[in-house]
Amino acid sequence: MNLPDASMRFLESADEIGLNLEIHHFPDGTRTSADAAAAVGCELSAIAKSLVFMADERPVVAILSGDHRLDPGKLAKAAGAARARRASLDEAREATGYAAGGTPAFGYPKPLPVFLDTGLRRHDEVWSAAGTPTTVYPIRLADLMEASGAQLADLAEE
Repeated sequence: MNLPDASMRFLESADEIGLNLEIHHFPDGTRTSADAAAAVGCELSAIAKSLVFMADERPVVAILSGDHRLDPGKLAKAAGAARARRASLDEAREATGYAAGGTPAFGYPKPLPVFLDTGLRRHDEVWSAAGTPTTVYPIRLADLMEASGAQLADLAEE
């Protein structure tokens, strides 16, 4: 399969830490969690979406299930910040090396704080973006947490 450059770069970062991932390419896109769930045939809650936010102007990544929305106040608290706001497209790309909509859970140029919502614990395996809005991969939640160095936190809106 001929994968986009960003997905190949992500795959290389996974290989470097000993993860052998199988990337699935959906040319029609998996831009939203619902699109991704429909494409791979899983529950919406098994999509692990990676969102880039600025916590007091420091980039952080929040990973939530596809059926949850992020509470910025909860993320700020988890990150030890006064406030959190969604990163701009440029801020997201600069921090992670990937475009929004395809941000993977790990594999960034520099380490970033990563927070994983407790709601994802409903699944042993989740699907996550592989560097582009058209590529995803399945991964055991335990492996995703280890690879990303994520801290578990309650991040979802009530």
